[in-house]
Amino acid sequence: MTFTISDLRQQPAFFDAVADRIWRGWWKERGFPADYIVGRLRENMNPSPIPFALVAHRGDTFLGTSSVIAADLEDLPQYSPWVAAVWVDPKYRMQQIGSELVERAAEDAFALNFRRVYLCAPKERRRFYTRQGWVPIEENVGDRKVTVFVRVPDGSR
Repeated sequence: MTFTISDLRQQPAFFDAVADRIWRGWWKERGFPADYIVGRLRENMNPSPIPFALVAHRGDTFLGTSSVIAADLEDLPQYSPWVAAVWVDPKYRMQQIGSELVERAAEDAFALNFRRVYLCAPKERRRFYTRQGWVPIEENVGDRKVTVFVRVPDGSR
């Protein structure tokens, strides 16, 4: 399938879809109102380098999203920046969209002269990230017991 990955600042028509998916994917069950995520996502629309959100789309069809943010885990303030909020619409999964969103987010962070990029994910997503060159550096972090991964531009540690 052919698709495009754009910075959300260049495709603001997808703002509501991105906010909804991030809210439903990670925040709704934890009791946060949708407006909270809308406010946080608005920070991605500023001209500052980070945070930024990416959107995968085919024309005007939303396929998925990823973001790069300064911090993702309170327990690890020394790590920055983070690839976060990677989400692909279920009917478009298993078509390399998630992998491309993660790759583009990392490459865009490296283009900003960051030497390392981090992400966290539950154990069941470990293989998805290690296949892309992400290296696990911490296990069972925080309340959600996630694995923290790092990546550098050449794919090694």
